[in-house]
Amino acid sequence: MSLRRHALIPAALLPLLLPLAACGSGPEPAEHAGAPAAGFPYTVANCGVRTTFEAPPKRVVTMNQHVTEIMIELGLTNSLVGTAWLDDAVLPAYEKAYESVPVVAKEYPSKEKLLSVNPDLVYGGYTSAFAAKDGRTRDDLADAGVDTRLNLENCPEDGGTSMDDLFREIKEVGRTFGVAGRAGRWTADARATLATTAAGLKGVKPVPVFVYDSGDKTAFTAGGAGIGNELIERAGGRNVFADLDKSFGDATWEQVVARRPETIVIYDYGSTTVAQKKKRLLEDPVLKDVPAIRNKRFAVMPLSDAVLGVRAPAAVGRLADQLHPEAGE
Repeated sequence: MSLRRHALIPAALLPLLLPLAACGSGPEPAEHAGAPAAGFPYTVANCGVRTTFEAPPKRVVTMNQHVTEIMIELGLTNSLVGTAWLDDAVLPAYEKAYESVPVVAKEYPSKEKLLSVNPDLVYGGYTSAFAAKDGRTRDDLADAGVDTRLNLENCPEDGGTSMDDLFREIKEVGRTFGVAGRAGRWTADARATLATTAAGLKGVKPVPVFVYDSGDKTAFTAGGAGIGNELIERAGGRNVFADLDKSFGDATWEQVVARRPETIVIYDYGSTTVAQKKKRLLEDPVLKDVPAIRNKRFAVMPLSDAVLGVRAPAAVGRLADQLHPEAGE
């Protein structure tokens, strides 16, 4: 994922939307987190790296917000000794837990800084978490005696990303930390949430959607290989750049015009506000005949809703409400 998306945003700039866990009692304590548990040793293949865990990791650093939220949702906050790189506002249900975790770096820490907190596992949300130029590859960390995990959306050998990959992510993290029961309960709730949204959209006509992440000379948008594409489809939309064989990539403005999106979904994060992004799109003469621009039809998603994390199932419903407000009437 492009490094240009990683920037801090004041919490006031984002609507604070409750995750699935907030609808119930919230994240529950880990089931023997950090201690030997049934099911160990546990071996998992993750994005080409095979790791055997003799016991749940005890000292974890999460390198991106959505994987931090996975840990918090599974009741594993006490296993975190550090976190890094906040994309957008932390949800209210996670604030207390997040504030209890030391911030190792606002962006990515150097290898030296990372190792200074003595992690036994580093959990990255994007491939950039393990950048070779920073001496922080998964092999580099393995040589230092540190295990790693990469969020499944970033496994190139696996092809496109689906909601099943999210369920696999949650299951594997749950097994890694000995909290398989918690992971299973979360997945059951998530499936129920998705089923409810699907029932409400029965019979609707998919809306052609263009995702505007960022960009000026070109449009940085959501392609067909990431979870964002499935979120659009499940929310009753059709991603006009689904043929882009990447999670994210660049498109020309001429392509945007030719594909005639009826709604533009703006990803909200970083120092550029939603209002600024709308202004840029509405004032571009090249786009004046695009149906979404002509009718001023926009939807907004926080970036953390649009990646492979615990917000995704509920995010489908929030996006559906924006794409098909008539369905909720």
